[in-house]
Amino acid sequence: MKRKQLKTLVSVGLAVPGAFMLYDFAAGTTLAMDLLEPTGVLSVRLMILAMLAGPLVEAFGTNRFFAAWLMLRRNLGVAAFGYVLLHLLFYAVDMTPPGILDELGLPGIWTGWLALALLIPSAAISFDSAVRALGRRWKTVQRLVYLALAVAFTHWLLLAWDWLPAALHIAPLAIAWLLRFRQRQAIVRHRSLS
Repeated sequence: MKRKQLKTLVSVGLAVPGAFMLYDFAAGTTLAMDLLEPTGVLSVRLMILAMLAGPLVEAFGTNRFFAAWLMLRRNLGVAAFGYVLLHLLFYAVDMTPPGILDELGLPGIWTGWLALALLIPSAAISFDSAVRALGRRWKTVQRLVYLALAVAFTHWLLLAWDWLPAALHIAPLAIAWLLRFRQRQAIVRHRSLS
C-alpha cells in the first residue's frame, strides 16, 4: 500500500468513532453531556499515540512498524485536534452561552480552553507546505503539544478528581520518555569514556 493511501485510510479510520458519536447525538440516542468524556479521552489517547513514536524509536531503533508509526504521527495529532473540537462542540451544545461564560473562571474549565488554544498552532501547520515553509521552526511550534497535553491532563484531573485513569493513560508516554532519557545518558557516558 502506498504511503498516501495508508495515511488516507488511517485518517478515515480515526474519524469513524467521531462519526458514530455525531450520528448517535443527531439521532437523539445520546446526550451531548454523555459525549464529553469519550471525546476528551479519545483526544488525549490520540495525542499520546502521536507523541509515543519518537521516544520509542530513539530507545529501540527503527523498524517497519515504528517507521509507519512515525509517518502517521501527524494524522494522529490532527485527529486528536478533531476530537478536541468535537469535545468543544458537545460542551457548547450542552451549555447555554451564559453558562459557558459563568464557568469560564473555574480551573477545570479554563484549563480545557487553554489546552485548546495551545493545540491550535500545531493543528494550523499540520500540512506538508507548512512543514516546508517553516523548516526547523515547524518543530518548535509542534512542541506546544507537550504543554497542551500537560494542561489537558490537568483539565481531566480537575473535572474527574480521579487520578488513576489519567495516570494509566500517561504511563506509556512516561515510560517511553524514561527509556529515551536512559538511552541518551548511555550515549553521553559512552562518549565520555571514548
